[in-house]
Amino acid sequence: MNDSGDQRAAVPDPSCPPWALREYAVLADGERGAVLDPRGRIVWLCAPRWHDDAVFSALIGGAGHFTVEPADPWHVWGGSYEEGTLIRVSRWVTSECVIECREALALPARTDRLVLLRRMRVERGEAHLDLDLDPRPGFGNGRMRDPRQENGVWTAGTEGLHMRFAGAPEAVWRAGGGLRGRFRLREGETHDLVLELAERQETEPLDPDALWRSTERAWQRAVPDCSRLVAPRDARHAYAVLRGLTSVSGGMVAAATTSLPERANSGRNYDYRFAWLRDQCYAGLAVAAHGPHPLVDDAVRFVAERILEDGDKVRPAYTVDGLPVGGERSLRLPGYPGGTDHVGNDAGAQFQLDTFGEALQLFAAAAAHDRLTEDAEHAAAVAVDVVERQWLKPDAGLWELEDRWWTHSRLSVVCGLRRMAQVLPGAAGQRCTALADAVLRETRRRCLNRDGRWRRAEDDDGPEAALLVPMARGCAFGDDGGAATRAYIESRLAEDGYLYRFEHTGEPLGDAEGAFLLCGFTMALATHRVGDRAGAFRWFERTRAACGPPGLFAEEYDVRQRQLRGNLPQAFVHAMMLECAVRLAGESALP
Repeated sequence: MNDSGDQRAAVPDPSCPPWALREYAVLADGERGAVLDPRGRIVWLCAPRWHDDAVFSALIGGAGHFTVEPADPWHVWGGSYEEGTLIRVSRWVTSECVIECREALALPARTDRLVLLRRMRVERGEAHLDLDLDPRPGFGNGRMRDPRQENGVWTAGTEGLHMRFAGAPEAVWRAGGGLRGRFRLREGETHDLVLELAERQETEPLDPDALWRSTERAWQRAVPDCSRLVAPRDARHAYAVLRGLTSVSGGMVAAATTSLPERANSGRNYDYRFAWLRDQCYAGLAVAAHGPHPLVDDAVRFVAERILEDGDKVRPAYTVDGLPVGGERSLRLPGYPGGTDHVGNDAGAQFQLDTFGEALQLFAAAAAHDRLTEDAEHAAAVAVDVVERQWLKPDAGLWELEDRWWTHSRLSVVCGLRRMAQVLPGAAGQRCTALADAVLRETRRRCLNRDGRWRRAEDDDGPEAALLVPMARGCAFGDDGGAATRAYIESRLAEDGYLYRFEHTGEPLGDAEGAFLLCGFTMALATHRVGDRAGAFRWFERTRAACGPPGLFAEEYDVRQRQLRGNLPQAFVHAMMLECAVRLAGESALP
C-alpha cells in the first residue's frame, strides 16, 4: 500500500489490455464477482469475498488473470447469459471453427470458498485454445507457492488462500508466472476447467458435472418468472444480477468492482464492493413490487440488523458481513485508464438521513406481504426514534455530498413514516403520522417554491433528480410539487432522452458527468405516476438502451460517446429497471 504521493511501482499487464466498460461481463455467486472480457480473460476477482483483496486485478492495471481464448488471433467474439442466470456463454468465431465457453461461479456458494467453472465446446471445426492461469493474491503483490500436480489436479497456496485447479494436467507451471497450456478440441468435444480458491485446504472432489448441475438448479430456484412484465427477459436478467450481488448474509454490494472512473482523470472513482443500506432498500422495494421473493427477506434482514446494532450511528455502507467500511486508500497500481486505484470508501462514515426513510419504506413493503419479522418491526421503531432526533440535522444526502438541508432526504422520511403508519397499530402508527406531518410541514416552509415545485435544498433553488424518488414511490404529498417538480427537472436535466442528477455550476450537461441511469428509470416511474404512460415508456426504453452487449448497467452513461461510466454492474440501476418493468406492466403487488 502507498499514499497517493508515492511513485507507483506496478505496470499494467500487457497480456490483458483494457476494453471499453460496455464489453465486460460479470459472473457472481453472492459472495464475490468475476469480471470477464470478450476475449476470454477473467481480469477481476476478489477472494474469498467481495471486500477482500483481488486475486486477478488486471482490470485496474495489476497482475493476475485467468485466460481461455482461441489460439488463432484472427477471431471475433460475442456471447450471452443463459436467461434468468449469471451463467455466461462466450462465443468465438475463427476462420475455421466456432467455439463456445460456458462460465459461472458455482452455486450454492460458501463465504470461505469459491469455485469457478469453465466448459469449452467446439460447435464447428477443430479448435486450439490457450490457457493462462496466473493467480496473484494481494492485488497482484503475492504469488501462489509450492505448485504441484497430482492425479490431474494442480494445487498451490499462499497465506490464507489455497488453490486447486482441475482440467489441465499437461499444462506447465512457469516460474513466477502461473500455468500455461493449450488444448485441441474437435467438433462436438467439450473440456472442463474448475478453479477453486478457499481459505483452507479442501478435499471435496472437483466434479464439473455435479457442480454444473447444482449451479443450474440454484439459478432455477433463485430467479422468478417475469413473463408478465415489460421487457421480461431484461427484467429476469436484472433480478439475476441482484441475486448475484447478494450474499448469504443478506447484504447486497453496490457493484462488483472498484475504481472504474465516472469521468476520465477527474479523481471520481470509488470502491463499490460494499452494501449500501439505501441501495439494498431500493432493491428490496423493487423485488417486493413483483412479489414476496427471497431477496425481499434478505434486504429486510440485513437492513434491520444494521439499524438494531447501530441506531443513531448507522452507517450508509457496510461490508456484506456487517462490518464497517474502511476509509479510502490507494494501491500501487496504475488503475483502469482514466482512473486511479482506490479501495475503501469514505462515505461509510457519513450521516445520510434518507437511509432511514428508505428503510421504513422497505419494512412497510415487507409488511404488505406479511414478511415483516419481529426484528424488522423493532428496527422500524428504532428508525423512527432516529428520525425524530435527527431530522432537523443537515445530512450528506443521496449523492453523498456536503452536509446540507437536502429536500429529498426529508421527503424520503415522510414517505417512510406514512407507509409505516399504515401497517403499525395504534399509538405507534399515530406517532409515525404525527412525525411525518411535522417533517413535511417544516420541509414545505423551507424547501417549497412559490410556483409549487420543490427546491433542491433549503439554500439551493436548482433542479434535483433525487426529488423524483418519492414520486416514483407514490408519495407526491398532494399537489405540493409533484407534476411541477417533475416537469421542471425534465426541462433542466434531460438530454437526448437521458437524465442527469443536477446541474454543475458553469458546466453544460454531460461535461461534468454522465447521465445517471438510476435517475432515468426513476423519471419513467414518476412520469407513469402522473398518468403519462407513453412518456413513461419513452423514458424506460431510452434508459434501458444504455447498457453494453452483456446487458449490464453501470452507474452513469456518456450520452455523446455512448459509453458506460463507473463501476458495474450497478445494483440500484438494475433494481430500478426491474421496478419499472413491474409497474409499467401493471403487475405491482404494492401501491
